[in-house]
Amino acid sequence: MRLAQLVRAFAFITAAVALTATTAMGQVRVGSKNFTEQFIVAEIYAQALEAAGMKVERKINLGGTLIAQKALEEKQIDLYPEYTGTMLLAVLKAEPMTDQRAVYEKVRAEYATKGLVVLNQAPMNNTYNMVVRPETAAQYKLETLSDLAKVAKELKLGAGPEFRDRKDGLPGLKAKYGIEFKEDLQMAIGLRYQALASKQIDVVNGYATDGMISALKLKRLKDDKNLWPPYYLVPVVRKDTLDANPKIADVLNQVDALLDETTMAEMNYKVDNDKEEPKDVARAFLKAKGIVR
Repeated sequence: MRLAQLVRAFAFITAAVALTATTAMGQVRVGSKNFTEQFIVAEIYAQALEAAGMKVERKINLGGTLIAQKALEEKQIDLYPEYTGTMLLAVLKAEPMTDQRAVYEKVRAEYATKGLVVLNQAPMNNTYNMVVRPETAAQYKLETLSDLAKVAKELKLGAGPEFRDRKDGLPGLKAKYGIEFKEDLQMAIGLRYQALASKQIDVVNGYATDGMISALKLKRLKDDKNLWPPYYLVPVVRKDTLDANPKIADVLNQVDALLDETTMAEMNYKVDNDKEEPKDVARAFLKAKGIVR
C-alpha cells in the first residue's frame, strides 16, 4: 500500500474511532423529581456538566421517586439527584436505618447490582420534618413527635402522595408514634406552606432544606424516636453512562461537595418565595463557586 493510501486509511480509522466514542457518550440526560429542590439541583448538575464540555439534555420534573427511578433503570435518563433514605425505603423497601454511613454503603451496594452508581454524598441531610405554626406549638405544647401523637386527632395534615405509602411516611408515624390525624389532605409540595400559613391545615410534612420554614418562622418537631433515616443528597448515574464518560463523576462530586443545608434552603427560598427560575438560581450558585463564568 502506498504512503498516501496508508495516511488516508489511518485518518479514516481515527475518525471512525472518534465517531464511535462520541456516539457512545452522546448527550447526558439529566432528570429530576417533581419539587423545587430537585429542579435546582438537576440544573446545577446540568450546567456544571455543560461547563465541563458535555452536551446535556434536561428531563426535569419527571414525577415522584419511583417514576424517576424507573426512567433511570429503563435508560430514559442517565442520572438524577436522589436521597439516601429515600433510596433505602422507597426504592429498596429495606428496613429503616439511622447510621448515615451504613445507609450510604447499603444503597451503594444494592444499586450497583442494578447497574447504577451512587456517587459521593453531599454534606446535606434533607430529612423529613413535621412542621406546625408557632401558635399551634404553643397551644398544644409541641416540641416532639411524641407530643404531636397526643393531639394529632385534633389536627389536619397536608402531605404529598408518597407520604401515605412510604415506611417513613404516615405508616411509620402510626407504627412508631401512634400518630393519626383528624384529616389528611393530599397537597402538592409547593402549596403546603401557604395552606399552613392560611390555617387551612395544621401540620405539614416538610424537608430540612425548605426555605419557607425559616421564612415563615414555623416550628419543626423533633423526631425523638428516630423514625427517619438520613437523607443525604447523592447523584445516581447509570454505570454504562459513566463507563462512556468517567469525567461525569468528577464534575458531579465536585458540585455536590458544595451543597449544604443552609445553602440549599436559601436557593429553595429564592424559587419558592422570590419566584426566581431554578436555572437562574443554579447558575448564580455555580458562578459564585467559579464553576461557570
